[in-house]
Amino acid sequence: MIDWDENDAFEAAAAPQNVPLSQRAMAARPAPYLDDLNPAQRAAVEALDGPVLMLAGAGTGKTKALTSRIVHLLNTQRARPNEILSVTFTNKAAREMKERVGRLLGQVAEGMPWMGTFHSLSVKILRRHAELAGLKPNFTILDTDDQIRLLKQLIAAADIDEKRWPARMLAGMIDGWKNRALTPMNVPSNEASGFNNMGTELYAAYQDRLRTLNATDFGDLLLHCVTIFQAHPDVLGQYQRWFRYILVDEYQDTNVCQYLWLRLLAQSHKNICCVGDDDQSIYGWRGAEVGNILRFEKDFPGATVIKLEQNYRSTAHILAAASGVISANKGRLGKTLWTAGEPGEKVRLIGHWDGEEEARWIGEEAEALQRGTRGLDPVSLDHQAILVRASHQMRAFEDRFLTIGLPYRVIGGPRFYERLEIRDAMAYFRLAVSPEDDLAFERIINTPKRGLGDKAQGDIQRLARAAGVPLLDGAREAVAKATIGGKGGGQLRQFVEGVDRWHQVTLNPDYNHIALAEQILDESGYTTMWQNDKTPEAPGRLDNLKELVKALEQFDNLQGFLEHVSLIMDNETEEASEKISIMTLHAAKGLEFPVVFLPGWEDGLFPSQRSMDESGLKGIEEERRLAYVGITRAERICTISFASNRRVYGQWQSQLPSRFIDELPSDHVEVLTPPGLYGGGYGAAAPVGFGSGLEERVSKADVYNSPGWRRLQAGQSNRPVQQPKESRHVTIDAEAISAFTIGDRVFHQKFGYGKVTDIEGDKLDVDFEHAGPKKLVARFVIPAAQVDDVPF
Repeated sequence: MIDWDENDAFEAAAAPQNVPLSQRAMAARPAPYLDDLNPAQRAAVEALDGPVLMLAGAGTGKTKALTSRIVHLLNTQRARPNEILSVTFTNKAAREMKERVGRLLGQVAEGMPWMGTFHSLSVKILRRHAELAGLKPNFTILDTDDQIRLLKQLIAAADIDEKRWPARMLAGMIDGWKNRALTPMNVPSNEASGFNNMGTELYAAYQDRLRTLNATDFGDLLLHCVTIFQAHPDVLGQYQRWFRYILVDEYQDTNVCQYLWLRLLAQSHKNICCVGDDDQSIYGWRGAEVGNILRFEKDFPGATVIKLEQNYRSTAHILAAASGVISANKGRLGKTLWTAGEPGEKVRLIGHWDGEEEARWIGEEAEALQRGTRGLDPVSLDHQAILVRASHQMRAFEDRFLTIGLPYRVIGGPRFYERLEIRDAMAYFRLAVSPEDDLAFERIINTPKRGLGDKAQGDIQRLARAAGVPLLDGAREAVAKATIGGKGGGQLRQFVEGVDRWHQVTLNPDYNHIALAEQILDESGYTTMWQNDKTPEAPGRLDNLKELVKALEQFDNLQGFLEHVSLIMDNETEEASEKISIMTLHAAKGLEFPVVFLPGWEDGLFPSQRSMDESGLKGIEEERRLAYVGITRAERICTISFASNRRVYGQWQSQLPSRFIDELPSDHVEVLTPPGLYGGGYGAAAPVGFGSGLEERVSKADVYNSPGWRRLQAGQSNRPVQQPKESRHVTIDAEAISAFTIGDRVFHQKFGYGKVTDIEGDKLDVDFEHAGPKKLVARFVIPAAQVDDVPF
């Protein structure tokens, strides 16, 4: 039995590091967990000292190897539970790892306080050293909604037109800087002029305002830790002594700030084991740097690199297809997945007339597989998934499935904690825990209605600013001075007294947080407000509030619950009925299904034109990694499809098959495309990678009974109406009134994103981000906001 104590996380000194190996070996317990590992996994588990890179391909059992390594550290007494820092990217992964460690140890792994996500672990560190970042230990973690509201206030104060320079754009810029560990003082000069030449000024003002509010956003959690470690070597040294062994999952997804966080903690003992797959690095759009894993051996000289290549998920044909695609990437360490299992079904490739036909075919194929009428064992809809590149592709499938009555679920919809009534309730909880939280105050000061209009709230804000205190103190002063009269003044007094009373309860370490939550919702009048509401939504909102209070049972106090909601917002609703899943490729990472459909493999859609325009070769390589991830989600059957025509931004366009189709090895692919799709005016070329043998292969396939094919058989033209191409010499309509204004961000299918610099009638001068200045007619561009290519 291993004795451990949660308090060891901060209080225990590091164990002696000079214990003889013979003594360690004698103290070691039996290790049956090693017997179930393949040679590569066992080598990764037993290489305990020094830097180790576990290069783990999809489905190769990397979680099993990682958890076995943690158990091996404990079993050989190399480290105590509090001396192991184990970092994951999701709360779900952390829970799964802790459960697996517990099963392998034969006991509950409750004594591992440093197993969690980057953000949750950073919260622990930052609360202990909050004053070094200009904060108090009870700081609030802002969610995106509060962050946007705060930035809107700063933009308005700077007299910037928020319609032209939206707060979400600024939030994205700031988040990008924080992901790269850039404070306002060290943002590169070529980026400092962003956001109407006030980007860094607003960034600095935002950080100052956060400190005043005693708050952080997600990016701050790591950035503050990195800053503290760099500025205070004694603090860094303390954690380096405590964390004798560091293990990191999904290392390929780390950004610069996370990378620095890890490097600083590991630079003393260098006992760091990073597990990842460079071929599955698909989050560059949110700051992930694949270079972190590619240069691991350079960062840690003498590192041991162990490749996990035996796949336990997919068939040989699926693995060969995935390997054929990803091998075209130049920036990779290189590995080849293999399986001891059967070859299985070849990857299926089929072309369709249009997106609607593609959705119809997939719906019918899913039902056929469910019934077992394809010569295979029946496959439940729960075991089938449709993985799309962009969320707008889902509409065609939803429309089709609703028509035929095929049950489906969309993964990644609205979340419980994003609902209005839940946000309001949590704002009350936040204010009770941290009375300095002005954003929470502003959200609920007049919810429910207390007779405190804009004038009354303005008076509170002026009093608070004049005294340099939080808004709650400003409200308290307004009550004392009777600044606000009538019903509003009385209601404000009750509100202030209520918050003070609730906060005093939270100061008692043994308070009943569930009873307090119910008390807050009742005394504030919030529950009564919805009870008196006669709209159809009110009963559901009350049920949600009950569910919210029920969720508190899993936590020790309100602060712990609020941290959980801020850090992890997993939608884990359970579906009773059998349904096919629809999700984006990004959302599918880490999942697996016996049957996978991969629609929309067309150039411009996948790979995404936006990624190619904005990131060039780097973008194409990340798109190719996304294709690799998609194929390797399939266990038994993988179907890739594309449409010859697709409606893009309301207009029909001919589509070319994705360049990734050319990279599929033909020996592992079965072509199901009906005869004639590549000719007869369809406007799509045959995949080059299949050479001249394509027509012979498709001629053996069953004729696909699509409307397009039926029209072709009837001798009708299938070519879609082509949009007029813009001419090099255009006639300017000087009388036309442009729908654009100078400074608008626009999108052009060929040139990508740009900004309007001049307007003459219906002619625009646009400075494109990658193509440079161009002159073109306004009808050939669309507002950038209309581009629906969100990858999540």
